[in-house]
Amino acid sequence: MAGNSGSHTTTKAKPFIKWVGGKSQLLSQLEILLPNHFADWEDVTYIEPFVGGGAMLFYMLQTHPNIRRAVINDINSDLTTCYKVVKDHPSHLITSLQSIQKEYFALPNEDAQRAFFMECRAEFNTKSLDALRNTTLFFFLNRTCFNGLYRVNKSGLFNVPFGRYAAPTICDEETIIADSQLLQKVEILTGDYTATLHNAQAPTLFYFDPPYRPLTATSSFNDYTKESFNDAAQTRLKEFCDQVHEAGYTFMLSNSDCKDGFFDHLYQSYHIERVIASRSINANPTKRGKLTELLIRNFNN
Repeated sequence: MAGNSGSHTTTKAKPFIKWVGGKSQLLSQLEILLPNHFADWEDVTYIEPFVGGGAMLFYMLQTHPNIRRAVINDINSDLTTCYKVVKDHPSHLITSLQSIQKEYFALPNEDAQRAFFMECRAEFNTKSLDALRNTTLFFFLNRTCFNGLYRVNKSGLFNVPFGRYAAPTICDEETIIADSQLLQKVEILTGDYTATLHNAQAPTLFYFDPPYRPLTATSSFNDYTKESFNDAAQTRLKEFCDQVHEAGYTFMLSNSDCKDGFFDHLYQSYHIERVIASRSINANPTKRGKLTELLIRNFNN
């Protein structure tokens, strides 16, 4: 497993893309709130129905060797294709990323870089590429677009503008290799999160990190896919959590701390904690900084 002394790489596995709502800065708090004696569970199945950037996934797999298998899912097929390519074809991906990075860095000025970015964005939006090219462009756009956002319009087309970075790291070879090693024990699904219940077997820990409910009517950023994640979708997710609970599995769920009490009411039969998060990906710099988030659990330590 990557990061262990027996591995040929000392690089720790970590998210290979920037992702809004990533959990890197919350990991220590989430670790504290895991079930008591989680380290004593044997042959654990770990399931993330909304994997996103995968910070929690990579952390859990490296920190808890008792996780024997993991299942990740996302409705965003471009994202899950990235995971599959990193898992199964890391060397081909590295070669492809080195090529596009070399081409980008050779451009004479920012105008030329912007034009190249727009060409790549248009090619990505054709939705007709093979998995390797699609993933190469996904990485490139993620590294060179504004603020590292991933956002699509109602037609499902990537629409984030150019980011004006001096020398972005488009190919992080060591991270790709470390992530690929760790992903060998991970099954990658694409589709509706409810299908993940079929993959549970005792003991299983679910971690839900869905699109967050906006704190205000104007702060909505949940356009990872063309399908909106509205209050009805949040309620449907709670009903799925009930199914997970009734099936005898353990879950943790993160979401925004909305001041209208929406989640306090919705999840009143579960344990609700507030944790401090810092947000760095926001188009408005004044909206970055510390705020509380909810962590909801069907167990109490």
